[in-house]
Amino acid sequence: MRALSLSGRGAPWRWSGALLLAAGLMGGGGARAGNQKEEALADSVRLALSHAIKDDRPPRQTFSADKDRLHYENWLAQMSQRLARKLPDAQVRTEFLEAAWYEARRAGLDPALVLGLIQVESAYRKYAVSMAGARGYMQVMPFWTGVIGDSDRRKLFHMQTNLRYGCAILRMYVDMEGGNLYLALGRYNGSRGRPEYPNAVLTAWKRWELTAM
Repeated sequence: MRALSLSGRGAPWRWSGALLLAAGLMGGGGARAGNQKEEALADSVRLALSHAIKDDRPPRQTFSADKDRLHYENWLAQMSQRLARKLPDAQVRTEFLEAAWYEARRAGLDPALVLGLIQVESAYRKYAVSMAGARGYMQVMPFWTGVIGDSDRRKLFHMQTNLRYGCAILRMYVDMEGGNLYLALGRYNGSRGRPEYPNAVLTAWKRWELTAM
């Protein structure tokens, strides 16, 4: 399994070791997609997550160097081409990819990992609903809106809101598991300790990696 960068570079929020120890980790079996378990979170962890999802400004990419901008433009062009069959509307596809890049980087995650997770969770269906009731691209369970949001479950069908929740929650799980992405993915899916879901996402992640030009 490849290593996940946990530097969180560019992410506006962090978890400390003390907060993670206080998070009351819980296991549990689950379904193939969208079945996160409600965690017994410390107040400090809940507050950090709440702050992480509040900023509703539209994604704006900023780059400190031309090579970073060119890398992003290359990524956007490649991913748009690959995603054209799933999201045939060019404007919708571009807005989705811009938001996915922004939210993934904001949470210190690889955008290719997020795209792979979305492929497995919802097959890029904005209004997907799982048997467990999870919603949207990243199949976020509605209880999260009460735990860290404003309790408006309808917002989970809003593109950027769904990506913001999903990326923030996944990042929390990665940190809870001490950087073990395999276990973090299982927790995201509600199937921690079972191989099917993590393996599916890790395989999909590879398919969404940027190829050299």
